[in-house]
Amino acid sequence: MALMGFILIATETMPAGLLPQIASGLGIAEATAGQMVSAYALGTVVLTIPAIALTRGMRRKPVFLVAIAGFLVTNIVAAASADIALSLSARFAAGAFSGLAWGMMAGYARRISAPKFAGRALAIASIGTPLGLAVGTPLGSWLGTTFDWRFSFWALSVLTVLTGLLALAIVPDAPGQRAESQTPMVRVFAIPGVSVILVVIFAWMLAHNTLYTYIAAYLRTTNLAITVDVALVVFGVSALMGIWITGALIDRAPRPLILASLSLFLVAGLIFIAGSQSLVAVLVALALWGIAFGGAAPQLQSAISAASGENADIANSLLGVAFNVAIFCAGIVGAVLISAADGAILPVLMVTLAAAALTIALMARRYAFPSAR
Repeated sequence: MALMGFILIATETMPAGLLPQIASGLGIAEATAGQMVSAYALGTVVLTIPAIALTRGMRRKPVFLVAIAGFLVTNIVAAASADIALSLSARFAAGAFSGLAWGMMAGYARRISAPKFAGRALAIASIGTPLGLAVGTPLGSWLGTTFDWRFSFWALSVLTVLTGLLALAIVPDAPGQRAESQTPMVRVFAIPGVSVILVVIFAWMLAHNTLYTYIAAYLRTTNLAITVDVALVVFGVSALMGIWITGALIDRAPRPLILASLSLFLVAGLIFIAGSQSLVAVLVALALWGIAFGGAAPQLQSAISAASGENADIANSLLGVAFNVAIFCAGIVGAVLISAADGAILPVLMVTLAAAALTIALMARRYAFPSAR
């Protein structure tokens, strides 16, 4: 599951490190190339909830294997396409299969683990997220820059084949959700705490992905000797520390953990603004950003799973939709901002949204982010 998460994150975010190469290769503007991230996110937004609702009563392993196979086929099409319309369509379909995988993995990991280790199981299954950011995206960027941007997509396709074979051989099966416990989608959204968590997710992810997708635009405004590859590696390695901290604390102190993560994320944004002309300050901000964001996925998955009980699969599909609505909006918002101004405005948006998310989390003490489970 962690390996599949690595591939999903690397595939989703890789275009952010290759926008100039993709734009040149397809003969399009850099802002248009950025919509390859948005198209992927839109596929997740539109089709995740119907896919999870349709499959939540099915055995988990067959559904997981179908998600891997569908993702593989669509990624191959994106790698081979020479037309931007076909590329965006393939990315849309890849996002749909990604949403199916993300929507089920949290509940799947919890079902095959002892209840007292449910949070830790989520953290382990989610380690692919920071690994994808730490290794996958920078490596894909390096491969695309050194050889060709399509090479990065082909490499991830080969890794997806390996993952599918390993999942077939190793991952245990688990039952789907019992029919009598399947709450309708609208009622899941109305469960106390679920909607509040979704608002925090949207604000946090929009703040993160707007800067992450257009990090090259921000770095150009600093006039510092730091490349996109280096910035992504610093962020990603720091995110590994964030996931380690999360794994150690998520079952014991979930509320302090998420409040600390949001606070650190806010501080990183302030440093990006105030220290934009200092190499040390920007590197520190990148590191704090990575630590703060590294454990975000398991922290939020754990919170929404605890709030929704047996309806965790549906709740996590809503979480996936909130994530990807934010990613979709980030591609568009970032393109508008860097076209109207420059990359220096991106951390301002980051700080504003982080402050809003932190305020909501502080107020949502009873149901969304309680002091104790």
